[in-house]
Amino acid sequence: MDRPTISTRKSLKRKLEQDFEQENQGRHKIPAAEGFETHQKLTHHIHSLVDILNTTFSSLESDRAAAKRATSVLSQIAKNEEVVDTIVDCGAVPALVVHLQTPPPSRGENGPKLYEHEVEKGSAYVLGLLAVKPEHQQLIVDAGALTHLVELLKRHKSADNSRAVNGVVRRAADAITNLAHENSGIKTRVRIEGAIPFLVELLEHADNKVQRAAAGALRTLAFKNDDNKKQIVECHALPTLVIMLRSEDTAIHYEAVGVIGNLVHSSPHIKKEVLLAGALQPVIRLLSSSCSESQREAALLLGQFAAADSDCKVHIVQRGAVKPLIDMLDSSDVQLKEMSAFALGRLAQETHNQAGIAHNGGIVPLLSLLDSKSGPLQHNAAFTLYGLVDNEDNVADLIMAGGFQKLQDGEFIVQQTKDCVAKTMKRLEEKIHGRVLNHLLYLMRVSERNVQRRIALALAHLCTPDDRKVIFLDKNGLDLLLGLLESGSLKQQHEGSVALYKLATKATPVSPVDAAPLSPTPQVYLGEQYVNNPTLSDVTFLVEGKRFYAHRICLLASSDAFRAMFDGGYRERNAKDVEIPNIRWEVFELMMRFIYTGSVEVDKDIAQDLLRAADQYLLDGLKRLCECTIAQDISVENVSLMYELSEGFNAMSLREACILFILEQFDKFCTKPWSSCLIQRIMPEIRNYFEKALSKPANQS
Repeated sequence: MDRPTISTRKSLKRKLEQDFEQENQGRHKIPAAEGFETHQKLTHHIHSLVDILNTTFSSLESDRAAAKRATSVLSQIAKNEEVVDTIVDCGAVPALVVHLQTPPPSRGENGPKLYEHEVEKGSAYVLGLLAVKPEHQQLIVDAGALTHLVELLKRHKSADNSRAVNGVVRRAADAITNLAHENSGIKTRVRIEGAIPFLVELLEHADNKVQRAAAGALRTLAFKNDDNKKQIVECHALPTLVIMLRSEDTAIHYEAVGVIGNLVHSSPHIKKEVLLAGALQPVIRLLSSSCSESQREAALLLGQFAAADSDCKVHIVQRGAVKPLIDMLDSSDVQLKEMSAFALGRLAQETHNQAGIAHNGGIVPLLSLLDSKSGPLQHNAAFTLYGLVDNEDNVADLIMAGGFQKLQDGEFIVQQTKDCVAKTMKRLEEKIHGRVLNHLLYLMRVSERNVQRRIALALAHLCTPDDRKVIFLDKNGLDLLLGLLESGSLKQQHEGSVALYKLATKATPVSPVDAAPLSPTPQVYLGEQYVNNPTLSDVTFLVEGKRFYAHRICLLASSDAFRAMFDGGYRERNAKDVEIPNIRWEVFELMMRFIYTGSVEVDKDIAQDLLRAADQYLLDGLKRLCECTIAQDISVENVSLMYELSEGFNAMSLREACILFILEQFDKFCTKPWSSCLIQRIMPEIRNYFEKALSKPANQS
């Protein structure tokens, strides 16, 4: 099963804006982009700000103050992504990169620098906002920003550990995060520039916001970059990250679990190191976090841990992960449900876990997720259910909860899910024997009515031929299915008809009109050359005024009707000419051709008349041929007439074909106004059909 993907970071732009607003509450708001009437005026204003930056790189108080104001205004404007391109086009990037550095001291300058760290912080902040658009990332890096940003990270070592220092370090880490986001080349450049050791050090910083920013940067750098992962681990980040998992600050543990998740992805070695560092229990604890994003990350991480080995799967369950994971399945957050189902799917690959997940109430919410409009969520739920039904203890619970119907009738979005469901159905079928079957039969007897019906419906599809008689005749499963067919609920009628049709095709794998032999006794066939041939003819039939030459020996062997005619006390016994008053010539000729050859092609235009003749003269083999032809023409519109025809001429195969057609096409059939009356009328025959079919030994079906 593939690892699902989720958003690996909050929108940094949103986070940066929130922090900025907190820092500037009560201050004068400088107009952002929407404060300008035209794009031309905005562009002019941005150019003026860039010009200020290009002319104020010095330690003079006025220059520092002007540069600080310029970066502050640019940050306000850059929060509107629609004008970020304009800011870049106005040449802001190289100007901002210059101001990531401390300007050279003025002559005679001695003492605290004016606005120390403030201009650098503002410049890093604006560059981070510009880097939100991927097309600007490389431009900023090529302008030399990374080297200066790494230098800013080092400022946490300064003796003056002030708010200003914390701010510039945090903005530098945030800018690195945005520059490296989904950019493999820049992630590597960040490592080459030496940023990772300093970011790891910042995980232990006293300021929570700095910790969070450092963790966010490491999270981005670790994603799909093995060399970065290796260096992060070598810098001893894991012990600190594990401690951060226990933080009461949701922002801290969210970033920490994200870093660990990216570190262990596709890296079994790091996964083991993370577990050895003690991450398992803190991650399980995060399943109950008030932060849904942390819950998602924790569930995803547990899914990754569960792929490591069987022991880990067991340990995760033993340490209390199952209940919160199941609770998460009822969340309104689709991604949270997806990650929970992913983790449960991995855990469900172990036998005892399968029983535990079901025992803790996992089956019902997982089944409900099959109705999701999210393909990944639907697939994760299906995969978990596939694991659960591997345990015989879960089969009855799933069927009782309506799981078979959910799997059978679900509308699955992706082919991978459809394949998984097909395997689940096959696995269920393989379990229906021995104690599982006995348990289901017990429940089918003692449970409430709707549960009994669910079991009967499932068994109709899943049982082996050897068990069908016990289930549906001896244990009254047939009554439950027939009851559904007579229900006033269209849904129940549909389910019942589908199940009965499936049961019928299992009991009678071939069409009833094809199954029977043409005649129960050996026949004597004179051959095609003697049909209506006067040679050796000893009886003549008069049909529509024309003579048809026949041979008594052939007729006597064909049916009881002709034997009675010529051996009994009827006047035809000694008659040379026998009149046939009620059969058309072409019909009679086909009937005689069958008698002489044992076979004949029956066209649908003549099939009903030929059926009448075959019934009159007790030619069972010919009747079957006629029934077969007629049955091929059954439709929703004429099935009622076809059934009446079968009754009129005792055409049992045609009657069974009508029953099977009604069951197979029940959804269309039940739209006809006369359908309910016909169902009531033929219910005894439906019952008789199934009782006869199910009574046959399996090898005779």
